[in-house]
Amino acid sequence: MDSSHRVRAIISFVSAVDSGSFAAAARTLGVTSAAVSKNVATLEASLGVRLLNRTTRTLNLTNEGTVFIRQARVALEALDAAVDAVAAQRAEPLGRVRISTSMAFGREQLMPMLPGLLKKHTGLAVVVDFDDRIVDMVRDNYDLALRGGNIRDSALISRPVCQLNTVLVASPDYLSQQSVPLSVEQLRQHRLIARRFLSGSTDNWNFKTGDGRIMTFDPSDVAVLTLSSPEAIVDAACEGVGIAQAAVHLVWEHLISGRLKVIFHQEHHPGNYEMVIQYPHRALIAPRVKVVVDYLLNEFATKSSLHVPLSNLKEFAL
Repeated sequence: MDSSHRVRAIISFVSAVDSGSFAAAARTLGVTSAAVSKNVATLEASLGVRLLNRTTRTLNLTNEGTVFIRQARVALEALDAAVDAVAAQRAEPLGRVRISTSMAFGREQLMPMLPGLLKKHTGLAVVVDFDDRIVDMVRDNYDLALRGGNIRDSALISRPVCQLNTVLVASPDYLSQQSVPLSVEQLRQHRLIARRFLSGSTDNWNFKTGDGRIMTFDPSDVAVLTLSSPEAIVDAACEGVGIAQAAVHLVWEHLISGRLKVIFHQEHHPGNYEMVIQYPHRALIAPRVKVVVDYLLNEFATKSSLHVPLSNLKEFAL
């Protein structure tokens, strides 16, 4: 199979998988269903393996097909990026950029940056989905994602934005009424605000012990309020509901204003969470995506609330 036929066959295969049938792929590509079927069969024959299991109604990837389609997408994206790279030398990057982000970080941190991005790059159109679930970037056709947590996805390129350090806080009014806890065990006598993830698991609180170990405390056992929204947790703490664990960047302004105080500053472990910009591995990143990544990384780097040194929390600690 020569190069032109190979590319045509790969395009037919990817389109058939994405659309779910040869007929739908044919409509997308502007060819006949028989042509798509022949292209896929020729590709399988040249590779010596079956890529798709076919029935009268469905197409299902074989194990070999699952492996092949990942590389096929990379190859097609590289071709698209090569075209975009040449076009970028002649004009401002053009096109739509799809971004996935969480509700909290997207609203508070990403949204204020978008007007400046669109003003600087007038040829861009940005689509943002606010969703706390982890999306499949390739399957769902996202160009980049803002993700927070313990980042382990090696199939994606990750560009660090900031550490998501956490801190234990409570309002002065609450602490004056209930007293300041002096040990982790005393937390069980306090009103606690817990966070529950959409998966159903609870965000544990971690503490450093004298011998260098990390002790885990589950606040859900005695929590009077359990919430899934990080901002709602901070609001509840400000209103004096109880003690909460929250990201430093979410409570920073409240610490400065005096609405919240830090407790267990020395003992509390800030966690290993981070915020990153992720995008799929590509031989060449499309110019429209590259300018967005570069712009956001530069803007995030200048936001002081995202980069508060833990030592700066000491002045707000009890």
